Amino acid sequence: MNKTILITAAVLGVTSVILGAFAAHGLKKLVTPDAIASFETGVKYQMYHALFLLFVGTSTYISSGYKNAIFYLVLVGVIFFSGSIYLLATNVLTSFDFKKIAFITPVGGLLLIISWVVLLVNFVKFQPD
Repeated sequence: MNKTILITAAVLGVTSVILGAFAAHGLKKLVTPDAIASFETGVKYQMYHALFLLFVGTSTYISSGYKNAIFYLVLVGVIFFSGSIYLLATNVLTSFDFKKIAFITPVGGLLLIISWVVLLVNFVKFQPD
């Protein structure tokens, strides 16, 4: 599982850099400054959680059950939170109204919060050798 977590962290990291560059250069002429700022919020949270997964995947202080839970919470949380922000920020570029799916943004945020709570619970319960 550690390898899967680390590969996912790397994929989230590289795509956040690509999306950040896209926001800074490709979107400037296409959407409003507010939309770019919103898009960049999605990029930041994606990168924060890529780094979080790097920590989780390399830590020996997190049990495998907690690692699994954190991994899936972060993965779905980033897809829902950052993914929906990307779609909402670029809504004017498509014919589909992504505002219809805006409710998943806070669900994704909640999943990200829960992933950190799971880490906290793991540390509270951790018994050093």
